[in-house]
Amino acid sequence: MSLPEAHISSLLVQVSPEHLSQTQELILEFKEAEIYGVSEVGKIVVVLETQTEGFISDIIGKISDMPGVLGATMVYHQIDSEPTESAESTNLPPYKKECVSEEQV
Repeated sequence: MSLPEAHISSLLVQVSPEHLSQTQELILEFKEAEIYGVSEVGKIVVVLETQTEGFISDIIGKISDMPGVLGATMVYHQIDSEPTESAESTNLPPYKKECVSEEQV
């Protein structure tokens, strides 16, 4: 019997600035995705919480295929066995435009 897993990963998505708003909306349609930072020059920091590693690859592929996306790269991946917290109770703050500067993205 396999243990339940939680895969936490972060992506850096680079998009042409004219597609930035549309890309954010499309990313947020994934229930497993949260946006933690946006730069007006076209960079988006996305955090995913999924149950399988394969699903991460699927989402990266779908994001890469979005109009105006220049690239989507996973920059962090952690596997937690037997997660004790749901996505709603993580310690990470929700995305607020004023909490991340362009230099941080």
